[in-house]
Amino acid sequence: MSSTYGENIERNELLKAQANVWNHVFNFIHSACLKCAVELGIPDIIHNHVIPITDQQLIAALPINPSKADGIHRLMRILINSGFFKKEKISPNELEEGYVLTTSSQLLLKSNPFSIVPFLFAMLDPVLMNPWPHLSAWFQNDDPTPFFTAHGITLWDYTTREPRFNYLFNEAMACDSHLVTTTIINNYKNVFDGLKKLVDVGGGTGNFVKDLAHQFPNLEFTVFDLPHVVDGFQSTHNLKYVGGDMFEAIPPTDGIILKWILHDWNDEDCKKILKRCKESITKSDEGGGKVIIIDIVMDKQKEDTEFIQTQLLFDMVMMADVTGKERTEKEWAKLFFVVGFSHYKIIPILGTRSIIELYL
Repeated sequence: MSSTYGENIERNELLKAQANVWNHVFNFIHSACLKCAVELGIPDIIHNHVIPITDQQLIAALPINPSKADGIHRLMRILINSGFFKKEKISPNELEEGYVLTTSSQLLLKSNPFSIVPFLFAMLDPVLMNPWPHLSAWFQNDDPTPFFTAHGITLWDYTTREPRFNYLFNEAMACDSHLVTTTIINNYKNVFDGLKKLVDVGGGTGNFVKDLAHQFPNLEFTVFDLPHVVDGFQSTHNLKYVGGDMFEAIPPTDGIILKWILHDWNDEDCKKILKRCKESITKSDEGGGKVIIIDIVMDKQKEDTEFIQTQLLFDMVMMADVTGKERTEKEWAKLFFVVGFSHYKIIPILGTRSIIELYL
C-alpha cells in the first residue's frame, strides 16, 4: 500500500509539473487576450452598460463578425480567470448573470485618468515583442541587447527613426504619471520641501510634472529630454521644455527628478547620469539640493508576491530592450556612493516602485 501511495504522490507531482510547464508555454495567450479585449472595446462597453451585461448584450455591442460570437464567451472566460472581469447577478431576484469590471479592468478604460492602455499597446507592439524569440541567440552573441539582435539598432535609435513607435513609447512612459503624482501629492508631498526649481530629466511629454506644476505653482519645473522628444510642447508660467542630452549636461537646478530613467541604463551609464545630476545641483546651489528617483528597489517588497513578480518581469524587460536592470538597495547604494552622494532615503509608497531621495 505504501508503494502505491508513494507512486500516486509522484504521479500527481509530475502531472502538476506538466501543467506548470504548459501554463508557462502558453502564458503569452493572456497578453494576447487582454490586448484583444481592449482593442474590441470590451472594458468600455461593460462600463457604459452600468448594470451587469449578459453574453448576448455584449456580443450585440461588439464590432465582430456574427460567426465569431461563440468566441467572445471563451475570451471572457479566460479573462475572468485572469481577474480582469467577473460575473454578478443582474438583479438580486434574478438568476441570470452578467459581466462587470474589476479593479484591474478599470485601469483599461479610456476615460480613466489612471488608464495604462498606452503601456499595454506599446509593450505588446511587434517592435517590443520581436526581441523575445532572440533571447537565447543574444546570450551567445556580442549584441548589447536582444532588441538589437532583432532590429539591428538600439531601442533609442529606433525611437528616433520611427515616429509612430516614438509616439507609442512616449505615451506608454507617460500614462502612469497621474497615478504616481496623485500618490505623491496625497501621501508624500513634502518630498519637494525646500526646493525652488525641479528638472524632470528624461521627462518625455511632461505628463508627470504637469500635475505637479499645477499643485505647486511656486516651484519652477523643467522637462528635459532629447530635442526630438520635447519639440513642439508649449511652456506655461512655471513649466518649460528644454532639449538636450543628460549625458552631456543638465540645466542648473536645486532638485532633479529621475522617473523610470536609471533602470534603462547599465551601471557605467548610470554613474555618468548621476554625475551630471550632481554637477547641475552643485552649480545652482552648492549648499543643498537633491535628486528624486522613482524606480524599483528589488528587495523592498519581499512580503508581496504579486509585486515581486512584477519587479522580476520588469528586470527581464530591461535586459531584453535596453542595457539596464532593476536594482536591489545594495546595488543602488553602490552607485550613489561611488559618484559622491552623501546619503539617501527610500520611501516604498508606489507599489512595485519606490521614491529614493538622494542627497549631496
